[in-house]
Amino acid sequence: MSTLSGRRAVITGGAAGIGAAVARSFAAEGAHVVVADRDGTAAQALADELGGEAWEVDLLDTRALEDLSLEADILVNNAGIQRVAPIVDFEPEAWRRIHALMLEAPFLLIRAAMPGMIERGFGRVLNLSSVHGIRASAFKSAYVAAKHGLEGLSKVTALEGAPHGITSNCIDPGYVRTALVESQIADQARTHGIPEDEVLQKVMLTEAAIKRLVEPEEVASLATWLAGPHAGMVTGSSYVMDGGWSAR
Repeated sequence: MSTLSGRRAVITGGAAGIGAAVARSFAAEGAHVVVADRDGTAAQALADELGGEAWEVDLLDTRALEDLSLEADILVNNAGIQRVAPIVDFEPEAWRRIHALMLEAPFLLIRAAMPGMIERGFGRVLNLSSVHGIRASAFKSAYVAAKHGLEGLSKVTALEGAPHGITSNCIDPGYVRTALVESQIADQARTHGIPEDEVLQKVMLTEAAIKRLVEPEEVASLATWLAGPHAGMVTGSSYVMDGGWSAR
């Protein structure tokens, strides 16, 4: 039997990048995947490919999530955005937007999914954090603060979920080969005053011992193990996949 057979997995930001890789990996292991994304067309296309279902949702509309009831054996909080700017130039609304999507929405989704998990005596909460959940970088105040908050939320979820068979963990990759990372290159070049073709080596990979981007499928492999039956004693942890960045 496949390791996730019979499990219902909800994956936010699931239509592309890390989310799509996780959805494909979960489906290959027998899970029924719910691809949650604001891009309903892309979510439906992937859901059709995997025999799952699409959930078109704007997670920035946090008020709409307050009374949500979410059926999920596995919840993957993956949706994210980025803004690169010095604190003195960081627009307050951009700060709030990042925190709404990457901290408030995960809280509300966990809150919506936990009652069903408690009732069934099983749950897996996977929070796609970042090496920036345990380390800081200049010009990313909102992102770093949100990811640090997500790490704390994940640990509290682990403590409250433990009596009910619910685990909660963070995955902390370095820079992953996704559209989100690619979209940062121009901002990073402008902020650091360097050409765009130098950003990868001089900014993104400078702290990593292994000088390459993380592949989405590598993140998905770890997520699939954490969601499965062999990770029942793994909770409240942060799994770093950063090429040695945090070893410094």
